[in-house]
Amino acid sequence: MKRLKNPFTRLEGYNCFGCSPDNPLGLHLTFVEEADEIVSQWNPDLNFQGYFNMLHGGIQATLMDEIASWTVYVKVQTSGFTSKAEFRYLKPVGMDEGPITLRSKLHGMRRNLADIEVNLFNSNNVLCAKGLLTFFTFPVDKSKETMYYPEHEDFYEK
Repeated sequence: MKRLKNPFTRLEGYNCFGCSPDNPLGLHLTFVEEADEIVSQWNPDLNFQGYFNMLHGGIQATLMDEIASWTVYVKVQTSGFTSKAEFRYLKPVGMDEGPITLRSKLHGMRRNLADIEVNLFNSNNVLCAKGLLTFFTFPVDKSKETMYYPEHEDFYEK
């Protein structure tokens, strides 16, 4: 298991809703790499509630989209944007059950399209939601020039 660091925090004005540690309204996600997966654990906050004591489905989708983008950063070694997303909500996610776990991996590449599988588990390791997201990816030089993509090794602790 390798803890990933967020190299974008060095950019002035960086305020990603999903992973910026400084966004007061954000999710503050952090990530680790485990073999072919990117993994994140996250504690639901009552501000992200939908139905009483249930995690909002839109927040679940945002969590899955964010970890999928980190899968593109680390496994595809470039940046891109979500061009398609399909989510299946299988079971409610309780707000008071403890941390949830997200697991994401590259399912396949089709030219510059990366298909990413994401699974969201509750604190009892029950699969509650899953997603299949397709990312349009940029060539690395364009990614560095326009999307502030750093060197790949910048995602890893030294």
